[in-house]
Amino acid sequence: MHIISALTEWLVNTIGQMGYTGIISLMFLESSFFPFPSEVVMPPAGYLAWKGEMSLPLVILAGIAGSILGALFNYWIAVKLGRPFLLRYGKYFFVSPESINKADDFFSKHGHISTLVGRLLPVIRQYISLPAGIARMNLGTFTLFTTIGAGAWVMVLTFAGYLLGEHQNLLKEYLHVITLACVAVAVVIAGGYILVMRRKKKP
Repeated sequence: MHIISALTEWLVNTIGQMGYTGIISLMFLESSFFPFPSEVVMPPAGYLAWKGEMSLPLVILAGIAGSILGALFNYWIAVKLGRPFLLRYGKYFFVSPESINKADDFFSKHGHISTLVGRLLPVIRQYISLPAGIARMNLGTFTLFTTIGAGAWVMVLTFAGYLLGEHQNLLKEYLHVITLACVAVAVVIAGGYILVMRRKKKP
């Protein structure tokens, strides 16, 4: 608890000093493959908005912008390095060209929902950009659904910090509930999509 409290205090001070650029930078790290959790970035920023030291809409926009930039960075890395690497060395990791082609086909048909759902799930949200990039998913579609998923997550975290106000000590408890709720929403979206696709296949 002491470490978490100290980290939160440091982030509040850092974001306060760097402003919206700090939010963008930290969320870029969170959305790329660096292990930096958004749960310790956006709530403190929301808290600063509650204090009147930052603008709530601009905090949200900065968080979304950082998330998109980080996701595009991962996407670019996967396109430039991931696919050539797997085509050349994939056989040593039991990844065949046929499986890569299947992944291409999957993301061509279901990449939008995979990206959206992936952005709502812990751990997966940072790495969903990699298979999308390897499969060379349509960049416009990828960016759109990344924005929707990341936007929802950023707003939830920001409002958590904003609404808790001076009771930031309750954040850890609420974050657990928020994470479970987002997982539940992701499951519902995925389940609904599967049902719709099955109905379409029926004669």
